[in-house]
Amino acid sequence: MELLKERIRREGVVVSNDVLKLDAVLNHQVDPQLIMEMGKEFARRYREERVTKVVTIESSGIPIAFATAYELGVPMVFARRKKTLTTDSDSYCERIPSFTKGIVTDIMIPKSFLTEQDRVLVIDDIIANGDAARGIIRIIAKSGADIAGFGVAVEKDFQKGARTIRELGVRLDSLVKILRLEPGNIVMED
Repeated sequence: MELLKERIRREGVVVSNDVLKLDAVLNHQVDPQLIMEMGKEFARRYREERVTKVVTIESSGIPIAFATAYELGVPMVFARRKKTLTTDSDSYCERIPSFTKGIVTDIMIPKSFLTEQDRVLVIDDIIANGDAARGIIRIIAKSGADIAGFGVAVEKDFQKGARTIRELGVRLDSLVKILRLEPGNIVMED
């Protein structure tokens, strides 16, 4: 997706050979037009897959998942990272490490929001090591729902995450694939 590549080139910040800061593109600041274009692209790729729900993890995947769900005309569900006073106690829960935060958190989805009748498309902003992705896949498996696929805006190809998801037999589509990070340079697949 050329529009996203251009924004990453212009506004992405290489923090290290493993970390790319995309706060101005996907995380803290969100461009609604760019997000809606990403949603249209994921919807185009999965329109024939009979998706009944789009699922993501709090918080950076929410805008893209919302745009995708809107384009597909289905509900969006996000896995919460923190329990609140209103958190449903009857929830699917998985413990996952966070690559960027350097902590372990729980993610949870109420059982009433995912059932064995659902066919789920998972959408997220970035896949690096894939811990969060594998956690959400385990939650979906517990629910009995089918996974139509996994869409990510940015795949860090030099880390194992996307590869491990594909090895599980899950279709994974990325809008941009980053081959490597160098000081001041983001190398993307053409």
